[in-house]
Amino acid sequence: MKSIQSDNYLIHFNNNSYTELNSYLANNVPTKIVVLVDENSHEHCYPIFIQQVETTAEIEIIEIESGEENKNIETCISLWNILTELGADRKSLMINLGGGVITDMGGFVASTFKRGINFINIPTTLLSMVDASAGGKTGVDLGVLKNQVGMFSNPEMVLIDSQYLTTVSEREIRSGMAEVIKYGLTYDSKIWNESKNFNGFVSGKMDALIYRSIEIKNEVVLEDPKEHGIRKVLNYGHTLGHAIESYFLESEDKENLTHGEAIAIGMITEAYISNKLFDFPSSILEDIKTNIIRIYSKVAIKKEDYSPIMELLIHDKKNTNGNVNFVLLTDLENYKFNCKVSEELIIESLDYYLA
Repeated sequence: MKSIQSDNYLIHFNNNSYTELNSYLANNVPTKIVVLVDENSHEHCYPIFIQQVETTAEIEIIEIESGEENKNIETCISLWNILTELGADRKSLMINLGGGVITDMGGFVASTFKRGINFINIPTTLLSMVDASAGGKTGVDLGVLKNQVGMFSNPEMVLIDSQYLTTVSEREIRSGMAEVIKYGLTYDSKIWNESKNFNGFVSGKMDALIYRSIEIKNEVVLEDPKEHGIRKVLNYGHTLGHAIESYFLESEDKENLTHGEAIAIGMITEAYISNKLFDFPSSILEDIKTNIIRIYSKVAIKKEDYSPIMELLIHDKKNTNGNVNFVLLTDLENYKFNCKVSEELIIESLDYYLA
């Protein structure tokens, strides 16, 4: 697959990834390479990665605990301290090998350590491949509020190797499919139609979906790097979805949802709101609900959960002047952003999801 040119870096695919990585390491010999992993990517992905690397530079591994709950400033402080103890300098290179928590936080840590060291992202989950590979977003959560602290900072390159998807669970694959579905509903209905047939990981088919998803995201972020206009379309399903994800994360009596499971709920509810405000076709709304619930199953949300979810909506980073901003659909591949929605209609959309 042909490499995709992003802002000032390239996204490489499969075997070509390691050719480009080794060429980079030969031409830009770092004083030290630090590979950031969690326990899962350390065990399952690092052995694949290290077999492909050709370098004379010293390689250090830093392992953190997996999970969104560890994507915070406290972990960043720990990582900055470890980098210091390892003697990392401004010519060191950080390679972030893992899912979205690793690439988001690793990029942020690298971009702020000694005012910035170079980093390379190697996403190993479907979600991180299709969502975090383009756009230069780095950051961490503030409490349960997602990605409240961060910056735009581009890697030296991004390497996409679908072989890593054989190391993750079916649940993680489904989580990533939510972002693929988002591209299908907002930008390319062919992806939506293909996604409706999803019943698990199929290598060649997944490669094509990954490539097209990254193409779309890259096209959008190149047009709108700092999310002032069209890039907001990438937030479809995320406004209510993020609030639900955060609520389940902070609730001791509920099992955490994956990002994709929460965004799936957001896409159904926001399609319902789109139907009520902009006459989004009812037939497509029902199609979205039927197929997304087939893929993800229905999450048990209780009436008493509504109020704390609404509270979390208020803190969404996409809000302006205290207004909750939604991306809504007028049809497949047609959307409006900065849409104001009443609390009553948001609650009605949750009722629709649960019905």
